Amino acid sequence: MIAALRAAVVAGLAMTGLAAASEPTYKIVEFADLDGWERDDHTAAFRVFLNTCPDLDAPDWRAICAAAPSFGDPKKFFELLFRPVLIEDGEPMMFTGYFEPELEGSRIPTARYRFPVYALPPEVKLGEQYLSRAEIETTGALVGRGLEIAWVDDPVELFFLQIQGSGRIRLPDGSTIRVGYAGKNGHVYRSVGAEMVRRGIYQAHQVSAQVIRNWVRRNPVEGQALLHHNPSYVFFRKLAKMDPKDGPLGAMNRSITAGRSIAVDPRFTPLGAPVWIEKDGAGPQRRLMVAQDTGSAIKGAQRADIFVGTGDAAGRAAGKLRDPGRMYVLLPIQRAYSLLPEAVM
Repeated sequence: MIAALRAAVVAGLAMTGLAAASEPTYKIVEFADLDGWERDDHTAAFRVFLNTCPDLDAPDWRAICAAAPSFGDPKKFFELLFRPVLIEDGEPMMFTGYFEPELEGSRIPTARYRFPVYALPPEVKLGEQYLSRAEIETTGALVGRGLEIAWVDDPVELFFLQIQGSGRIRLPDGSTIRVGYAGKNGHVYRSVGAEMVRRGIYQAHQVSAQVIRNWVRRNPVEGQALLHHNPSYVFFRKLAKMDPKDGPLGAMNRSITAGRSIAVDPRFTPLGAPVWIEKDGAGPQRRLMVAQDTGSAIKGAQRADIFVGTGDAAGRAAGKLRDPGRMYVLLPIQRAYSLLPEAVM
């Protein structure tokens, strides 16, 4: 899966990773109620939906996926087989963004490339605490064990690679190593952005991923201590045989698509489900997305992280994305109606 934690969480401070505040409510709406539905590119959304549709196991989803190839009109496909459901849990809607970073690196350590990207140590067990970030980075506990996938030239970018959970490492010969999330050390994530606000360095509205980068680089000693405030540490695996044109792997172990894939809280939104988003704020969007990823910071019925793309420009766009709005989950018809209270049905 793409990282459990996102740059938006480092930049933003409202999401704490806590459980939803109240029991969810469900409301079925008509497609005509979706703002902009008629104007979207349903064919583009349909292609992304088909990418993960074969992985949906429930009988109602299997039936829909089996019928999909026979539909010549993607818009009619969604309208005939789904119902839009507004799921709310009392928390405000929040859209953030994430991306696939690109780092400069080497297969061997050099004077420039000094910071290792580690594979998952075999002794790390799911649900158990391992060494903290500070212990890994200052004690040399993993050095010389052959766990290094590559070495990169910037510890701050390595930190944000761990936040995103996947990325590309460009080598001096022009080739690229793609890495994806393999596991983490079992420590709870702590937001360095929130810590900067607590220390009085910045106010909440001033904090962004780029602000954190710049401050850490200007203050290398204090910056390292700030990054060590987050004890969580992510390990990686090489992603071989991936087409360079494809996006990184999401939680469904399939490539995700810029502008069409989102990360969601699977307690409320099934992975693989189409989701209609109405994002307000800067650069408003009315678009059909597909829930193909998760993140431990993405908590709540009205919470989504939009995959923006790969590289620095995508990173800048993702870092600025923090907007209100609303989203509707498209569910198979019977499943949608089964969520309503008996008195409403």
